[in-house]
Amino acid sequence: MSRESQTVLSGKPVEPALPGKLPENLRAELIAFRRDLHMHPELGHQEFRTTAAIKARLEKAGLRPRVLETGTGLICDIGSWDGQRPMLGFRADIDALPIPDAKVGVPYRSTVPDRAHACGHDVHTTVVLGTGLVLAALHRQGLLPRPVRLLFQPAEEVLPGGASDAIESGVLDGVGQMIAVHCDPRVDAGRIGLRPGPITSACDRLEITLEGAGGHTARPHLTTDMVTAAARVAVDVPALLARRVDTRAGLAVTWGKIASGHACNVIPMTAELSGTVRCLDLNAWHEAPDLIHAAIDEVAGMHRAKTEINYVRGVPPVVNDPVVTELLRDAMAARCGAHSVEDTEQSLGGEDFSWYLEHVPGAMARLGVRTPGDPVKRDLHRGDFDVDESAITTGVELFTAAALLDGRRARANG
Repeated sequence: MSRESQTVLSGKPVEPALPGKLPENLRAELIAFRRDLHMHPELGHQEFRTTAAIKARLEKAGLRPRVLETGTGLICDIGSWDGQRPMLGFRADIDALPIPDAKVGVPYRSTVPDRAHACGHDVHTTVVLGTGLVLAALHRQGLLPRPVRLLFQPAEEVLPGGASDAIESGVLDGVGQMIAVHCDPRVDAGRIGLRPGPITSACDRLEITLEGAGGHTARPHLTTDMVTAAARVAVDVPALLARRVDTRAGLAVTWGKIASGHACNVIPMTAELSGTVRCLDLNAWHEAPDLIHAAIDEVAGMHRAKTEINYVRGVPPVVNDPVVTELLRDAMAARCGAHSVEDTEQSLGGEDFSWYLEHVPGAMARLGVRTPGDPVKRDLHRGDFDVDESAITTGVELFTAAALLDGRRARANG
């Protein structure tokens, strides 16, 4: 059955054929570009080489990128904004993670100790770069119906995320919608996952210091038994919250670090705990700091421990706009067929793309990066993370189709 027949049966109007397929020579160049980024990962606010590489390639294409005020990251417009119809924005995050690259047998393994692109930001960056190059060529031919903005954002992995700084610098001026992709190793390359509404979780950082009188382990009744107090906070605070918040809100405190004491027969005077707070529901996220402060004080007080709490706000959930989500669904169907889109679940991972959607409607798609049939289960934020590089083509063609469909529909609606 032809795509046109499928479209008629689905009840949607048939879209004219879309230009903007990725040329083979550019496909090979983008893979090489991604591998270069992968070999030279840079942490948040330190992405100087990455920024320079993106800027140089855009300028080679005759574009005029502008580095952000923070010194890393950049924006680049294709076409001139007329002050009336807002632009469609494409966002990529460009920073890496502070973990070693554990891959073996690949020539593009990280050359920087304890640094790796283990979350796919090198792919996101390459997808938006490739999108810009293809759309710039279409613009020169008079085939781009609406101007677009490319945004290469630094420091996504640094709470509360580089998006806040980018927004303050004016990256959304003239932008009416934002879209992005995030690599998903659970989805096959050549496919994307979509979900209207919340698709990620809120994520905050929690740091606690407990203090009290230490002493000899022979006389714990004369002390604040700090190790026991820390253990009770670690166990009882999450359990207490589970009875004070609707379980459907998905509020979860998970510890990553507990430290206390130096000797087996000495009760220490301090203990430290740190972890993350994740929440699926936006309203519950707004209430979380007060609830968590109260629960920590209550449990610690039972053990006569004083508390010092540092609650660092991170990011709210990414809430996909239904209209923009449907644009991505239609764009992917136009390129690869409706079968290439699957529904995805809400993730407990955090993403600072959410800050843009506090200002303009937008959507994030899950970009499949698993080689079909690969039995190895990979995950994000692990040193052995890698991708099927055909996902770059999928991402570019998804974005170019979205830009063309969005422009056509904007013109049709006046």
